[in-house]
Amino acid sequence: MDDKETLELLDRVLAPWVRELALTPVKADAESATLRLPFAGALRHSGGVICGQVFMAVADTAMIVAISAALGGFKPMTTVSLNISFMRAVRKGDVLVTARVLRLGRNLVFGEVELFDETGAMAVHATTTYALLE
Repeated sequence: MDDKETLELLDRVLAPWVRELALTPVKADAESATLRLPFAGALRHSGGVICGQVFMAVADTAMIVAISAALGGFKPMTTVSLNISFMRAVRKGDVLVTARVLRLGRNLVFGEVELFDETGAMAVHATTTYALLE
């Protein structure tokens, strides 16, 4: 998927509040999808770090893009599981999010998502399972 196709997908399938995160495509192909989460102070909670809810939404969104790229286009799907480990606090800077499809089955898709802070250190790791609905 090229950047235009990825942006159209994000505009079409995301809830309005997720679109407000302003995710931008870096790349999306049959193996993975990478998005950039631009830093915004409003993403931080009172402790001064980007809150986990943002990273959960971003991981889920990146996986939807990765699955869509692997399938050659969006197909209805739903998250079955999203297991996430927050490995380091992110206080500032853009975050790169890379989602990979590990196994694309007939009904289930298994994936992995990694989020990297502005220094290139992994901040978040997630594993996912999605059910294809059609």
